[in-house]
Amino acid sequence: MAELATIARPYAEALFQVASQGDLKPAVEQLDAVAATAADPQLRSFADRPKANAQEVFDVIAGVVKAPLADSVRNLLATVIDNGRLAALPEIALQFRALVNERSGVSDATVYSAFPIDAAQMDSVLGALEKRFGRMLNARVEVEPALIGGIRVVVGDEVLDTSVKARLEQMKAALTA
Repeated sequence: MAELATIARPYAEALFQVASQGDLKPAVEQLDAVAATAADPQLRSFADRPKANAQEVFDVIAGVVKAPLADSVRNLLATVIDNGRLAALPEIALQFRALVNERSGVSDATVYSAFPIDAAQMDSVLGALEKRFGRMLNARVEVEPALIGGIRVVVGDEVLDTSVKARLEQMKAALTA
């Protein structure tokens, strides 16, 4: 079977072509919500039943997503379900987001922090990170207590780790060398 990334690419590109004629932000949000719903194991069990038809699966996913879906996202969802590619929906959302980010010159960033970060702190951190990475960032925060303190930032394949855990590991490596 082909890799999910290979399967997802044409769907993401097609949605991007259609959605780029309007505002892309709602399409990104709606597709993320649909993809998160499609990734749910209970939904996947329901969709994989032999007696489940495409319309039932579509109705369940559209019903779980609270906001009304744009025609482009509805059409994509129906096509993915009809073609038996529901498993590829999370990857489609990732590739679509990458296309949108590339067009707007923004990169997604995940900030891992030992503690929750409030809005004022995040604005300050985001400003410094945008200088460091040389581009606009769309950041989301995940709390990871194992870091002990500090943050670890992942932007694409770049990682900036200023956590206490990383520094302790560096000291351990230096002492055992």
